[in-house]
Parts: sequence; C-alpha cells; structure tokens
Amino acid sequence: MSREEKAEDVIRKMKENGHRITTQRKLLIQIILENEYSSCKEIYFAAKKKDQKVGKATVYRMVRLLEDMELIHKEMVLRL
Repeated sequence: MSREEKAEDVIRKMKENGHRITTQRKLLIQIILENEYSSCKEIYFAAKKKDQKVGKATVYRMVRLLEDMELIHKEMVLRL
C-alpha cells in the first residue's frame, strides 16, 4: 500500500468515526507516514517547517487521536 493510499485510509477511518478532516490534520497524517518519529516534538518541528500555523497542542491531540483509534502506537523505550 502506498503512502497516499495509507493516508486516504486514515482519513476515511477518521471520517467514519466522526472526526473533522482539516488541512492541518491532513498535513500531520502525511508527516507521520513519511518517517518514523520518536516524539511528538519531532513531528511538531517537521510540521512547523511546512505550516507555521501548526501548534504543539494540535500535534499532541492528533497523535492521541490516532493512538485512540489504534492507527498508530507509541513504543515505550526504557533507556538506562
């Protein structure tokens, strides 16, 4: 499945669950699918390069939404 198909699949699932699809949400989906990120902060900085209006809270809410929908998951890593 291509990145574009994955993005469309995520958008479709969000719509099915009654979530609005905004320009910023589309951008964040695209960014999250482009690379593997180790934190919301990394996603925020990547998004900020493409759209100065994206806020940290938007990124955190979007990541939480995708986690709640079980479309992504954070891995807990213990570093000693």
